[in-house]
Amino acid sequence: MKACERTVAKVSKESVGRMLRVLKRASRDWNAPIVAFIAAHERDPFRTLIGCILSLRTKDEVTAVAQQRLFERARSPRAMLALSTREIEKLVYPVGFYRTKARVIHGICRDLIEKFDGRVPDRIDDLLTLKGVGRKTANLVVTQAFGKPGICVDTHVHRISNRWGLVATSSPDKTEMALRVVLPRRHWIDYNATLVAFGQTICQPVSPWCSRCPVSADCPRIGVVRSR
Repeated sequence: MKACERTVAKVSKESVGRMLRVLKRASRDWNAPIVAFIAAHERDPFRTLIGCILSLRTKDEVTAVAQQRLFERARSPRAMLALSTREIEKLVYPVGFYRTKARVIHGICRDLIEKFDGRVPDRIDDLLTLKGVGRKTANLVVTQAFGKPGICVDTHVHRISNRWGLVATSSPDKTEMALRVVLPRRHWIDYNATLVAFGQTICQPVSPWCSRCPVSADCPRIGVVRSR
């Protein structure tokens, strides 16, 4: 039977916890999202924030190399401002939009010094005052660097949450707000890292690997018309 012909009920709040536990165990064998990997090893809010900016619309392997080069030269807002935007551009190339990101990084570091005495704030509303920081980045910093509740929604989290029927939304921002209502708070911090790894390796946008999926029995596959 084709996936689009299935009539499985939507994932419930009760079953999502079980599915996430299964995926978290399975994800040990998958490549972790680069920002979550760095945060887990560093727990450095500044590195997590700048790493997230660099990772936007850039492959993880490119981000990892660029971050290493950049942080070898500057590991604090003041040290970063000592570099010119041109120097930052050279250090982070070839991340996507590297020229724009160099300017954004400079602006963020200036704001951190002027508004927060050089420290990365641990509140989403404060992070959103930094020019170039959106809800995805703010939530990621709060959850990964500070271990505080937040729901970081990127394309993977948006797609899978809708594919499960946990939400029915048209944009990542709307998905975040909907998840805050339906997703038990104890799952917020790990939700992004788990679903990004899952989305990169198994639950892909087109023709997901349902035959390899450890939670396929619980998944309604909403919107999936072809799978492997």
